[in-house]
Amino acid sequence: MAIKQTLEVINRMEADGVVGRYAIAGAVAAYNYVEPAVTEDLDILISFGTQLQQAKSGLLTLAPVLSYLAQKGYAEFRQEGLVIEGWPVQFLPVADDLDAEALAQAEEVEIEISAAEGSVTSRVLRPQHIVATALRTGRPKDRIRIAQFLEENAVDLNALCDVIGRHGLAQAWRTFCRQTGFADPCDVQPTP
Repeated sequence: MAIKQTLEVINRMEADGVVGRYAIAGAVAAYNYVEPAVTEDLDILISFGTQLQQAKSGLLTLAPVLSYLAQKGYAEFRQEGLVIEGWPVQFLPVADDLDAEALAQAEEVEIEISAAEGSVTSRVLRPQHIVATALRTGRPKDRIRIAQFLEENAVDLNALCDVIGRHGLAQAWRTFCRQTGFADPCDVQPTP
């Protein structure tokens, strides 16, 4: 599958103003920090321009994204993702303060594809946001990802504890530590 071409299409979406900003999230973002895990899709956290964010209904629609991509010939869905250059892509609109912070602080990276293909510039979420998002989501595969970050010392614990505390994830963090046997480095108190 051609992730370089997929990311080039998404970069073009941002340049064309279809999305305000994007960053790679999920398993593909984690590749930048820990040993790769198998994944079948590419999660892209996106924001829209201010006018779309402030819709009176409170609902965001992916219609502008889907319309733009359909015009470019991308209309096939595989599971939850729209297939772009062979990769099913899930577009995840910013849903809360944690997502907004993660997107704002995403790190720009140059992803080396191969010597022949070269690289592509993109953004990926920082480790503390990947772990906090996985903690919030709480699926078994998310708990495995959190453990992997901790075991490989791939996350700054001070930054992680700060994110956990500010985004009301203290109880979920304590539960994770208790269930997995990890020592709790945070001692974060629940937010009132």
